[in-house]
Amino acid sequence: QVQLVESGGGLVQAGGALRLSCAASGNIGRLNTMGWYRQAPGKQRELVATITSGTNTDYADSVKGRFTISRDNAKNTVYLQMNSLAPEDTAVYYCNVIVLLGSFARPYTYWGQGTQVTVSS
Repeated sequence: QVQLVESGGGLVQAGGALRLSCAASGNIGRLNTMGWYRQAPGKQRELVATITSGTNTDYADSVKGRFTISRDNAKNTVYLQMNSLAPEDTAVYYCNVIVLLGSFARPYTYWGQGTQVTVSS
């Protein structure tokens, strides 16, 4: 099993910034792609940003230029720096990691418990 511990959520005014962290532990194997998703009330969960083991990144159009994803492989941790936050960024943010396990490098996906981000106008 893999455990994901998220931190950094909270309440911030519009235009402010927050930094989310997600630390992975347990039977990590090889950490592959790491990312962040979010789910607002009444909406489906959506991708925010991902980063591969080779540090290639991908962002939702709505956060490009404002959010930055990064990872520290020595700490098995992924970060999401969120700047210029807007009320529409309000959601529960979930960490997502894909680990490769076993001699055949089979991929397994794990989710964090979620951290609330609330942006007031």
